[in-house]
Amino acid sequence: MAKPFSADSFRPGEMTEAIIDAVDQIRTSFDKKIATRVGRGDVRAAVLALLAEGSMHGYQIIQQIEERSGGVWKPSPGSVYPTLQMLADEGLITAKEANGRKTYSLTKEGQAEAKSAAAAPPWQENTKRFGAVNTALPKAGVELAQAAAQVGRSGTPEQVDEAVKILEEARRKLYTLLAQG
Repeated sequence: MAKPFSADSFRPGEMTEAIIDAVDQIRTSFDKKIATRVGRGDVRAAVLALLAEGSMHGYQIIQQIEERSGGVWKPSPGSVYPTLQMLADEGLITAKEANGRKTYSLTKEGQAEAKSAAAAPPWQENTKRFGAVNTALPKAGVELAQAAAQVGRSGTPEQVDEAVKILEEARRKLYTLLAQG
C-alpha cells in the first residue's frame, strides 16, 4: 500500500509540480485514446453526412461529430479543414463566406456522394466498434486533478493536507465500488 503523504513531505513547489505533471499525463492519455480511434477516411464521410443535413461551418462540424459520437470522437481542426478543402477541390462542396466565417454546402455532385455517407455515418460505426464509451469518468478525473493542482498551487499547508485526505478517501471509495461489482 502506498505511503500517505502530506504537504510536509514535499519541498515548496514539489507537490504542485507533481500534481500538474499528473494532470498533464491524464489529459494526454485521455486525448490519445480518443484521437487514435478513428481512421482518416471517416472524417471525409462524416463531413459529407453532416453537410447532407444542411450547411455548416468547420467548427460546427467538429462539434456535431463529437456530440453524435457521444464524445468518443472529436476530430481536430487539422483533420477537418484540410478535408473540407479537399472536398471543395473535388467539386463536392462549396464555401460561402459570411460574417468572417466560411459556411460549407454540398454541390449536386456532393449530394450524390453524401447519400452513402449519410446511410452509415462514421460516428455510429465508431461507437459500435469501440462501445458506448462514457467519457464522463475520464473528464471528471481530469477536472478533479485540476482542482487538486489548484489547491497545491494556492492552498495553505492545512488545505493541502485536507485535499490529500479527500483524494485518499475518493480513491478508497472507487476501489470499494469495484470490489462490490
